[in-house]
Amino acid sequence: MPQKFQNLKKRKRFKKSSQKWLLRQINDQFVERAKIEGYRSRATFKIIEIDEKFKIFKKNKIVVDLGCAPGGWSQYAVEKVGQGNVIGIDLLDIAEIVGVKFFKQDFLQEDAGDKIKEQLMLIAHNNHGLCDTLLSDMASNACGDRATDHLRIILLLEEALNLATQILRKNGSFVGKIFQGGSSAEILKKLRENFSQVKYFKPESSRKDSAETYLVALGFKAKANINFLQ
Repeated sequence: MPQKFQNLKKRKRFKKSSQKWLLRQINDQFVERAKIEGYRSRATFKIIEIDEKFKIFKKNKIVVDLGCAPGGWSQYAVEKVGQGNVIGIDLLDIAEIVGVKFFKQDFLQEDAGDKIKEQLMLIAHNNHGLCDTLLSDMASNACGDRATDHLRIILLLEEALNLATQILRKNGSFVGKIFQGGSSAEILKKLRENFSQVKYFKPESSRKDSAETYLVALGFKAKANINFLQ
């Protein structure tokens, strides 16, 4: 029996559910890699895989990261696009990331989009106040009812798409989290109307027992940057 497992098993104060979570963390290669490589969470490797597959980040391009806590996606994005070109938003505070403009905000509040647009306008070389990539790793807290949980994640994804149509530059890209097993036909339709390519992608670093996957949309058509979800 591995020493780590033996040591954990001896800690009687842990509940079975906590032991299961801790064991998964201890034995997770991506948790270990994140520590070694200086990333804030194992989730960083998801966006690394997405970028390696779809080439969504380029130097001096502008990125908006929705639901960015604890900051792993923004941390990698700023490495790729350069300091001052990444805007992050989340309900939770995050430790400062050099080169990332973060503000604490509920994305579903009415003024969230306006605040993001204001921050985009403050980027010195961003004459039109647009971005090149919009990321959404947002997920609501699960309530235990699968149908309700799916509706919540769809709502977040729809709102992220709504913002994307307003602030993405032509040929821009969009990445949004969704869960397998629920209806996503309407979102797919709207993505395909507004992007040249739309793909499902499940990173290797996404846990095998997780239903999460990602919709990656490339080549924003920028017809008129209108709100197509209303």
